Amino acid sequence: MKKVAQLYLAFALLAAISLSGCYKLQKDYEYKPSVLDPHINMSAKDFLLSRGTAGANNDTVFKWMQMGIEYAGIDLAEYEKAGRTYIFLHNNAVRTLSSGKVNGGFFFDYPIMGKDAAGNILKSKIDPTQDSTRPANSWNEYPKDMVKNYFLYLILQGEYTFENLGVTNTSIQTLLPAGTVADPTQVSKLGRVVTKATPNPDATLATSITFNSAGGNGFDPEGKMNLTLKSVSGTPEDAPITVNDRTPDRTAGYFATNGKIHVFDKTIHPFRYSY
Repeated sequence: MKKVAQLYLAFALLAAISLSGCYKLQKDYEYKPSVLDPHINMSAKDFLLSRGTAGANNDTVFKWMQMGIEYAGIDLAEYEKAGRTYIFLHNNAVRTLSSGKVNGGFFFDYPIMGKDAAGNILKSKIDPTQDSTRPANSWNEYPKDMVKNYFLYLILQGEYTFENLGVTNTSIQTLLPAGTVADPTQVSKLGRVVTKATPNPDATLATSITFNSAGGNGFDPEGKMNLTLKSVSGTPEDAPITVNDRTPDRTAGYFATNGKIHVFDKTIHPFRYSY
């Protein structure tokens, strides 16, 4: 797991080589590790556009994020405001493909509900006990307000990175207004997610997600996000920033000129607790 803020370049010490002839023993050379500069010297907006739909040299890893923001009608000036933490979505966090079919990311985890002409949810032809769903193919299959609120949830008030996060959750207010309901008409399965403002009493089910066919909030009821450092190997150097106990970062710790940026390549679930 790469982390811009904690990536160290260390070179192995050259061993002394003893060879015959004109070759002499090499002297040991002390290599000093260095930290990559996490400063990207641009705003979050410019970073998004630099690797968005018009990214140079086919570097368009934020293409689907940019398309979602544009569909939602969010002014990109939001990504120039200071004192914020920006959660960026790598294309894989939105959708992954296998044999031309969506098989991962937000489009897969929160699929579109199959409905008849009257708006009634259809049953699966494969398993009639289950409702019919299919992965989304584009953002515009979701309600525009839902997509807008989803991206507002990915902007945090305040700057948070490795220096001020710990091994226990920090609950942070996002731009998503408290009490926002994601998808009351259940266009997508996100509209069925039951969300809570307090942790699951059963700690073993902290990452569970509960769906209710009658509908749910979908979004965190307080508009908050949990960030924590979850060590994979038990050492601080290998502790990805994790969102809502479910999604570890892909590359975290970018210092934009107006805040912090963390990049994720798996679905960001827009709620802290679900049970």
